[in-house]
Amino acid sequence: MTKLRQFLNLSYCRYYSAQQAKKKVPIISCKRPEFNHYEGQTYGKFEVINLASKGWLHDKSKGDYFSIYGNASKKDLGPVFKKSFEEIGLSEELREVMTHQGYSLPTVIQAKSFSPIIQGYNTAITAETGCGKTLAYMLPILQHITQWKPHIQEEFNSPLAVVLTPSRELASQLGEVATSLAETQNINVTTLIGGKTKKKILDPPIEYCDVLVATLGAFSKLVTTGIYKIHNVHHVVLDEADTLLDDTFIDKLAAVLKKFRIHYKCEIKTPPEGCQITLVSATLPHELPESVSAFMDPQSLRTVTTNNIHRILPHVPHKFLRLGKAQKPGELLKLVQADMNMNRQVMIFSNKTATCDFVSMFLNENNVECLNINGRMAVPLKAGNMDLFKSGKVRVISSTDVASRGLDTTGVGHIINYDFPLYTSDYIHRCGRTGRLGSPSDCTITNFIAWPREIQLVQRIEEAIRRNKELPNVNANIKRQIVNRIVKMSGSMQ
Repeated sequence: MTKLRQFLNLSYCRYYSAQQAKKKVPIISCKRPEFNHYEGQTYGKFEVINLASKGWLHDKSKGDYFSIYGNASKKDLGPVFKKSFEEIGLSEELREVMTHQGYSLPTVIQAKSFSPIIQGYNTAITAETGCGKTLAYMLPILQHITQWKPHIQEEFNSPLAVVLTPSRELASQLGEVATSLAETQNINVTTLIGGKTKKKILDPPIEYCDVLVATLGAFSKLVTTGIYKIHNVHHVVLDEADTLLDDTFIDKLAAVLKKFRIHYKCEIKTPPEGCQITLVSATLPHELPESVSAFMDPQSLRTVTTNNIHRILPHVPHKFLRLGKAQKPGELLKLVQADMNMNRQVMIFSNKTATCDFVSMFLNENNVECLNINGRMAVPLKAGNMDLFKSGKVRVISSTDVASRGLDTTGVGHIINYDFPLYTSDYIHRCGRTGRLGSPSDCTITNFIAWPREIQLVQRIEEAIRRNKELPNVNANIKRQIVNRIVKMSGSMQ
């Protein structure tokens, strides 16, 4: 009787909890309401979850959908930082710049990052997209430079801080941000991008440069040829560090950073000693210390994060549509036409250049003006198309992942993943083009799901949301490279 009573009590508690949950607004809302998920709803460690996407590998599932509204639990958000710029230690001169640019308070990541950077620590900044990471490292660097400059003999082409990026578009954007902050501080900012390095080698620039924002390739060439000197560099930033640490850039990056005197902690005096490093991204892997050991002591890194790291944007709804390949163009046209009626900017992402081109041509043929941007385009054309889109002169752009990272796209109200990305980190970065500081309040994300690999990744994402965990395998591509490097190192030691 005792066991029966316990079973009945447990059954009643589950029934009561389910009934209470139904009164709340669902966090995961499904076409079939029995699969809805509510705030506070939990599952046992070994309990099998009935996912809305469970049967999506079957053709009969076409037309099914579910939407995610925020993370599964709001209890883990923790205290909110509400410190002022003065309280975190920002100088009066830079506080005036912030006020002039319309910033009244630092964001969470800006408040958390300022102290370790200003104290000279090597720092890894990991925070969700669109939360102000650029200012999080740029403000303490500019404050350092204003203190250092009077005590350092100025030389041509000899920066005090270097910001390295994987793409020309991001370098150009960061250069603009740095220039806007520094123009009243007697700090010189130079932006160096690839494509014209041969001309610079033959006809070297001669200029005073305090902050150099550069793509990795261009910087590597001009340092190797001696055009830019690095003996005065006391701060190096790797923006979109996870990309710079992956298999595309890691060897060149390690070779460049070995030239700097990166200290365990930079002695903050005038002039300073050594060089400190800051790594910045929305998706940095937990194995990060392993991947940086080629050029610095991984134990020296101080990690600064926010509560939403490696999670979906909590304030933007994510809709997942199960479609057949042939259904995607028609659904795309319907969504984009609705966006045009709402005067909303749209970014459409594809995995391949050919698909990206098709999307652009298809929409233009159906009287929707759409720009195109991909890695194979000429640099001036790519930059021109992006400028037209960011200015709002054209409201729709079709892109590969070349435009998914770091770019400030505050005007974008709708992200459409025409192809679902292959890696979770790419999904986080694509979604981060909307819902940013200053973005419209009605942002949304729509995902077309058609192929088995896409379905399997969506199922893992859905389960992570339901279990209130970080998104799965965010660092999959980087982790693979780290493993390869460890194997190579082990082989060379034998």
